[in-house]
Amino acid sequence: MSQNDEARARALMYRDIFETDRRGAAIFEDLYRRFAAHAKVHTEGGIDAVLKTYQASAHREVIEYIVRQINRANEVGDDQDQE
Repeated sequence: MSQNDEARARALMYRDIFETDRRGAAIFEDLYRRFAAHAKVHTEGGIDAVLKTYQASAHREVIEYIVRQINRANEVGDDQDQE
């Protein structure tokens, strides 16, 4: 199996779990609400603000990775995977 085939198979699994399966979709919605919906840049608090901003960014990046995989499986958008 080529690397592209493996990437496609992985993307299809993400879609099946997080988009097709109702339970997975509910889990994804929970993850989004907890880690991505409120991600923001913190501007007050010195170095603590910077650390909070980086933490929020890291949380959001996981959600964005899942979305990229689903989009890849659905052949939507840019197919450049940033793994």
